[in-house]
Amino acid sequence: MIEVKVPEFGESIQEVQISQWLKQVGEFVGKDEDLVELESEKASQALPSPESGIITELLHADGAFVAVGDVIAKMEPAERPAAAPAAAAEAPVHVAAAGGGTATSVMPAAERLLHENNLTADQVPATGPGGRLMKEDVLRHVERAQNGGGAAAAPVQPAAPPPPAPAPLAIAPDIEEFNSLLDSMERTEDVKPMSMIRRTIANRLVEAQQTAALLTTFNEIDMQPVMQLRSKYKEPFLEKHGVKLGFMSFFAKAAVEALKRYPAINSEVDGNNVIYRNYCDIGIAIGGGKGLVVPVLRSVERMSFATIERSIGHFAALAQDNKLTPEDLEGGTFTISNGGVYGSLLSTPIVNPPQSGILGLHAIQKRPVAVDDQVVIRPMMYVALTYDHRIVDGREAVQFLKTIKEVLEEPARLFLEV
Repeated sequence: MIEVKVPEFGESIQEVQISQWLKQVGEFVGKDEDLVELESEKASQALPSPESGIITELLHADGAFVAVGDVIAKMEPAERPAAAPAAAAEAPVHVAAAGGGTATSVMPAAERLLHENNLTADQVPATGPGGRLMKEDVLRHVERAQNGGGAAAAPVQPAAPPPPAPAPLAIAPDIEEFNSLLDSMERTEDVKPMSMIRRTIANRLVEAQQTAALLTTFNEIDMQPVMQLRSKYKEPFLEKHGVKLGFMSFFAKAAVEALKRYPAINSEVDGNNVIYRNYCDIGIAIGGGKGLVVPVLRSVERMSFATIERSIGHFAALAQDNKLTPEDLEGGTFTISNGGVYGSLLSTPIVNPPQSGILGLHAIQKRPVAVDDQVVIRPMMYVALTYDHRIVDGREAVQFLKTIKEVLEEPARLFLEV
């Protein structure tokens, strides 16, 4: 009998959550093949099977909280069945898809992929045990769609007819009739446990509000110079470095310049002391499979534009696959959060303790502005700096944002260091 135990996630982590079982009872799983996704308070990661075998028991359901060292599954040692050699492991995919039907339940990872690709569960054939719609089902469906449907020759079972639409709620002539109508309606609620990462985010945001004296200052940036520079060099940049030139590398470089000038924003309160750092470890907020995560780019002051863009792309890929490690998320000295990608025009970001500052970026909108006493249309972005007023004065915060603005409106400053 093989016991699968929750591994160590770090010195401070004693409990994790089972995000999703990737295999079910009775299934064969090979050694080092992903068995379950576990979510700690800092990151999600897949747990590989310690040996090859057949799963005999899953001791906890999806969403359950378990302690480090707990046994969560049991297996019987076995070799890969002869009928399913590794070389032919992918062959059943198309057969299973052909026989897939409408999902009776949707796994969390599959639900996220459905949302990201604007799909509904009845559009994707479910092949998991008991009619479950798995992440792999959605990935296959999206891949076939991107390939023009060439791999989707197998017919998809038609979805069940939609239930009849409820009768429109009529306006009752008096309160008694309305209350009687409410009594006849079905009003439901769903209760789900808060994920480990969401619990940690909630606790840290409350901690920031309770322990720091937070204040936010704003400015706006004319993005036309950066947009023109990016448009001019995006093709040769991609050809030389193999990565696209994005806006975030400009802001990261501008933040480094501003942090050098106003080091209090790159510092940390430690009791009655202030720790000033001579390096810039900048956290970049990224939307991942489990929500917003903030991996840290180390020593950004030593990075080139290409290195910054590659690092962001690398972390974004890990975040989508829920493969970020706690080490990827720890130890930042400053954070940049871009709410503009979601359409935010203006916001007040919250500092990630024990950091003392966070830069919030927002949507770029064309607006009329005065330039040389003339009203012109320019692509403008509001930026916000939330800072810990215990160690950062308002003057420093305002001048920090002014530095960001000056550097980005004259990008040559990034190279001339003026």
